[in-house]
Amino acid sequence: MRDLVADLALAKSLADLADQITQDRYQSLDLKIETKPDLTPVTDADKAVEKVIREHLSKNRPDDLIVGEEFGAADIHSGKYYWVIDPIDGTKNFLRGVPTWATLIGLCNPEGEVVVGVVSAPTLYRRWYAALGHGAFVVEDKGTPKRIRVSEVKDLKDASLSYSDLIGWGNRKEKLLALQEKIWRTRAHGDFWSHVLVAEGAVDIAAEPSLALWDIAAIDIIVREAGGRFTSIDGKDGVHGASALTSNGHLHDALIKALN
Repeated sequence: MRDLVADLALAKSLADLADQITQDRYQSLDLKIETKPDLTPVTDADKAVEKVIREHLSKNRPDDLIVGEEFGAADIHSGKYYWVIDPIDGTKNFLRGVPTWATLIGLCNPEGEVVVGVVSAPTLYRRWYAALGHGAFVVEDKGTPKRIRVSEVKDLKDASLSYSDLIGWGNRKEKLLALQEKIWRTRAHGDFWSHVLVAEGAVDIAAEPSLALWDIAAIDIIVREAGGRFTSIDGKDGVHGASALTSNGHLHDALIKALN
């Protein structure tokens, strides 16, 4: 049997290492920035964080596999547990001096279900984490962990929605805009921030149309352990649907219908 409490403790320690690097490089005048083949930016901080996490995982969990944004993916269908790393989610914010960015660390079981997740946002002074069956928590300014729960809003007309932007929605763009006319409030918090706010109950629904596994693995378990639901926009459960729809659960089916 896998000791998820020990895995969560390890994930937190990895987040500590990541925070040391990212806080040191954030707003640094000598920050090195490159453009990847998909035209997204990557900094020396992204690479340094993933490298140190990989090094520590190879020592502490040598039988586990690793999927990372910057240094590639192992065969996730090989029947082993695998860690999923986004060294800096929100790199564009990071390099422009916007404090909304975080390190995301998730652990998936051989069936592909996320069982541990940590989202650490040091410039927001917050860290969210969860393990399967153990609840979801937030720590603010290194204080006492506080258990978090999704909201109880049950009607879309009373709901608040968060997303990143209008890019990538394709033929769903008009549906998203129409949805905004029917709900109470819309904000574009973006990236991980939208979804952890759903887990906290501060936002009721969040959606993003195009994401990679490392963008969503850690978020999935945090939302679910907070009592919410995580699917693709098509309504597929789990983190392999290349998009993300998170909600308090009550609103999920209506949200899927509105966007499809």
